[in-house]
Amino acid sequence: MAHSNLNRRTLLAALSAAAVASTARAQTAPPADLLAAAKKEGTAVFHTSIDLPVAQKMVSDFESITPGIRIQLERTGAERVLQRIEQEYASNIKAADIVESSDVTMFLGWKRKGWLATYVPAEVARVWPREERDSDGQFASVRAQLSVIAYNTKQVKAEDAPKSFADLLAPKWKNRMVKAHPGYSGTIVTSTYATEKALGWPYFDALAKQRIMQVQSASDPPKKVAQGERSIMVDGSEYVVFYLREAGNPIQEVYATEGSPLISGQVAVMKEAPHPNAARLFGEYVFSARCQQLMADLGGTRSFHPDVKLAPGRMPLDKIKVLRSNPLQLEAAAEEVKQKYTEYFGV
Repeated sequence: MAHSNLNRRTLLAALSAAAVASTARAQTAPPADLLAAAKKEGTAVFHTSIDLPVAQKMVSDFESITPGIRIQLERTGAERVLQRIEQEYASNIKAADIVESSDVTMFLGWKRKGWLATYVPAEVARVWPREERDSDGQFASVRAQLSVIAYNTKQVKAEDAPKSFADLLAPKWKNRMVKAHPGYSGTIVTSTYATEKALGWPYFDALAKQRIMQVQSASDPPKKVAQGERSIMVDGSEYVVFYLREAGNPIQEVYATEGSPLISGQVAVMKEAPHPNAARLFGEYVFSARCQQLMADLGGTRSFHPDVKLAPGRMPLDKIKVLRSNPLQLEAAAEEVKQKYTEYFGV
């Protein structure tokens, strides 16, 4: 069965329409010497776990205002980003210039290995919250999102929809749910960790008995629900739910009464980047009010830039109960989370 609302052309058209206001915003001019050095390099390789249509729009917008510099976009799940960079460095191939990921633990590890450049974009230095930037200036939070429950509005009435994680254990949802896997997605590593801290591993033991469809990226569950392949998503990217719903798909987010995990995506420039100036120039862009508003408009990500405005119909963060994770504690627990999850779900 075809799902025309979900095809890539429709999504990109919806995203482009939503971005008109953000792309019209003035862009602060980068330092002349950085711009000149970046243009000599001509390109930068950008690895990211941001959902593909949003990442593509970021790249195309940057290239439209910075002619002469091309960004090579490499988009995959957070854990694949980690594997790719680790494999490159193990082979002494250092092709990556600038990296974004929803898994903060990889940046902590790379910092200890000495792989990250010390680099603080101008807007990070000017307005970013202290807790959303590395104390040594090697990475910072470029976006935040929530991992939410969601349901297909054609298959589930609002009054019948789950309101909490506990509600997902009801027999009526057996064989009707989808969940992403922490072994692939950095967002879901954090989400699973935060949920376990709130509810304990016995909750996941019970959840596994619900015969849940397993997918990879945190962007996959909203698409499965919007397509009608499953009625409920256990977790997944809030921002993907936003843009699917705003493109006319039958999906609605739910903020669990126990709290919704908050996940920050980090950006860093690699210390041995082949194109360090182009990487820094792109870094200046992604933290700018222009790009931050574009990301918020297109994908519904939460921004730490004070000038970014929330789109109508989206709940302000201060109205939502959130589950936060300590990065160092998350790093220490991440492998155990993946292992225990695999034991419970058998995947």
